[in-house]
Amino acid sequence: MVQSLWDSTKASQLQGGLDELVYRSNLIGTDRRVCNWGGGNTSSKVTVQDFRGRDVEVMYVKGSGSDLATMKAGNFTGLRMDDIRPLFEREVMSDEEMVAYLAHCMIDAKHPRASIETLLHAFLPFKHVDHTHPDAIISLCCADNGKTVAREIFGDRFVWVPYVRPGFTLSKMIAEGVLANPKAELVLMEKHGLVTWGETSEESYAKTIAIISEAEAYIEARVEESKLFGGVKHEALAAEVRREIAAKVMPTIRGAVSDAKKMILSFDDEADVLQFVGGRDSAALSQIGAACPDHLVHTKVVPLFVDWTPDANDVEGLKAKLKEAVAVYKEQYKAYFERNRNDGDVMFEAAPRVILIPGVGMINTGKSWAMSKVSGALYHRAIAVMRGATALGQFVSLTENESYNVEYWPLELYKLTLAPAEAEFSRKVAFITGGAGGIGSETARRLASEGAHLVLADLNLEGAQKVAADINEKYGENRAIAVKMDVTKEEEIIAAYADTALTYGGVDIIVNNAGLATSSPFDETSLKEWNLNMNVLGTGYFLVAREAFKLMKEQGVGGNMVFIASKNAVYAGKNASAYSAAKALEAHLARCIAAEGGEFGIRVNTILPDAILQGSAIWNSNWRNERAAAYGIEPDQLEEYYRKRTTLLVNIFPKDIAEGIAFFASSKSDKTTGCMLTIDGGVPAAFTR
Repeated sequence: MVQSLWDSTKASQLQGGLDELVYRSNLIGTDRRVCNWGGGNTSSKVTVQDFRGRDVEVMYVKGSGSDLATMKAGNFTGLRMDDIRPLFEREVMSDEEMVAYLAHCMIDAKHPRASIETLLHAFLPFKHVDHTHPDAIISLCCADNGKTVAREIFGDRFVWVPYVRPGFTLSKMIAEGVLANPKAELVLMEKHGLVTWGETSEESYAKTIAIISEAEAYIEARVEESKLFGGVKHEALAAEVRREIAAKVMPTIRGAVSDAKKMILSFDDEADVLQFVGGRDSAALSQIGAACPDHLVHTKVVPLFVDWTPDANDVEGLKAKLKEAVAVYKEQYKAYFERNRNDGDVMFEAAPRVILIPGVGMINTGKSWAMSKVSGALYHRAIAVMRGATALGQFVSLTENESYNVEYWPLELYKLTLAPAEAEFSRKVAFITGGAGGIGSETARRLASEGAHLVLADLNLEGAQKVAADINEKYGENRAIAVKMDVTKEEEIIAAYADTALTYGGVDIIVNNAGLATSSPFDETSLKEWNLNMNVLGTGYFLVAREAFKLMKEQGVGGNMVFIASKNAVYAGKNASAYSAAKALEAHLARCIAAEGGEFGIRVNTILPDAILQGSAIWNSNWRNERAAAYGIEPDQLEEYYRKRTTLLVNIFPKDIAEGIAFFASSKSDKTTGCMLTIDGGVPAAFTR
């Protein structure tokens, strides 16, 4: 049940006006049972001084493209009411006319474009207005008997407005209905949501919560858990089994849904999802349509509901069903587009955003992990609405054409244009071994700066977690994760890739970077030292690449591997036979994989660095002393020694290697594979020949 979050102490410290509107809006958006992500809008009418010092009545309303839960003062648009009120006398007004007119009403040209539903707020004669999408209210509004049920709950206190796409006509209908009913306390928008109001911010918020609570109480009294969604058809598999299955099938799904652009996936097996996917009627229910117009842009009209009987031993069968089902879904979406398209419409990707698997849960797709989670969050709300609507009567939705006209509505699509342009590594997942070290961490930050999602694998889990936390703080939740992994242990590598698939759906970029180094004269090189180098730098790179190769083939959308070898891969380093031989192995292994990977779109290239001392665990170990001894100098003289032996007279830093990795991982090297790039400042002895 929703609860009031209003804190009188905190509210008393606000400056009133816009500050109170921000506070109220954040409270409304915080509880997604009250308002969808990105949806709803709020307003306050206040008196302010204009640039000439005159008192003018201004309405602050949510700006387009923002989210109530997180929006700040700068996300609201201020409009002069004297300019807006005359519009109520008009009979009709197109969307284009409305947008152009409202732009002239703004008190500050730097404010965001006003909400699509601005006139809804302006035409109502109240100081504070809230438009929300509460689960309980939309359950009423999406029930075939909703208007009748509303009378039982609210008596004559409500105005019912039939479905009309937001804009001038709907705004005027709402205002006329409220003005015609002196007892009105709320507006119920068919298949859409709720409008409430008050003379103060607190009163408006309190009314919203009170109305929702009335509807919730009525619905919950009629819910029969055992009969929800037709009763149980499929029980959920055990949690560990669900996750194991999801990790195995998500690369298959990722390949199937990634056409012109790759998609990032997320997995969800919360209790409400499992109950819904296991319901006897859920497959049919899910295809009726969206629970709210605001969902459509992120969830499409319907999800993909997979016809599969849960069986832990039938993962391959599930993969086959998924491939077929996604292909059918895309064809059906293309047909839907063609049936409803308007001149100039350009079809979105045809693949599903929401995939429901009985016994397992929900898999969501998006251009980023964050956007895939938005699709999932909105479908949680859809499940809640179907739960409520079917407890009252039959769940109903928009017609196909109504849905299309929301999904491809220019004013709604405008919100998508507010998102920043996609960068080079957007929609890409990079798996970096040695992710806590100098090269690994610098590479992670470099790729993240251009949109990548990161998996940082390292024996030093704490160090990798710190790097991931730094990236997440700067770029957003879950842009990077850390996993503990020993590259010499096959089972740990397999588990790390399973975590990667479960978190993001698959992998696109592998940076084979984990390393160590030892130094000793050849005749003093022990078998233990030799095996250590071969195990980590040879076998470890083989295992990491092999498992990545399998995953990339499973996805079927290509991939990219970058090996971090060494100048010593082509130069016989003194007193470093084990290390140099292993690095030569790496470089040639990369070429071998490149030769086999081409037909699958898998590119493999190698970087040959030298003397990367900054942030390196290797150079902070005995290796520094050993290399200094090999050159007959003191350890603290190494940096200068290495600088002077380069033709460019420079030191090499982790960021230099990260740039090389970014080049090989990017579209700039799309036609390059099996290549070696030396980044060592120019050491003549290591020139390839």
